[in-house]
Amino acid sequence: MAVVQIFGIKGSQATRAAERFFKERRIDIQLIDLKVKPMAAGEIRRFIQRFTLNGLLDSEGKAYVDAGLKYLQQSEAQLLARIEKDPRLLRLPLVRCGQTVCIGHDEEGWKAIAAAA
Repeated sequence: MAVVQIFGIKGSQATRAAERFFKERRIDIQLIDLKVKPMAAGEIRRFIQRFTLNGLLDSEGKAYVDAGLKYLQQSEAQLLARIEKDPRLLRLPLVRCGQTVCIGHDEEGWKAIAAAA
């Protein structure tokens, strides 16, 4: 049985929802608190390949607006550096099991992961 990895922030409502979803189905999870341990660049690339960098960014979130990113033109490298410093810029949680990944509060994606796990 594969372990589901949840990348999120411990206090985040969406992260807690994902954690609860998998725990209710008795699926082993590994919660990675992005405030404690930032995502590896390779892990971020895996999500970018599937959803694009703009798809990963929470463009409606407070952190995005407060950082002024709605008005700044930034390269992908600059955005990745900002994400490493402030994971709240991402649509959290990021959930991965094997090659299956999903972002944000995506219960359909979580169900697909639960079925595969």
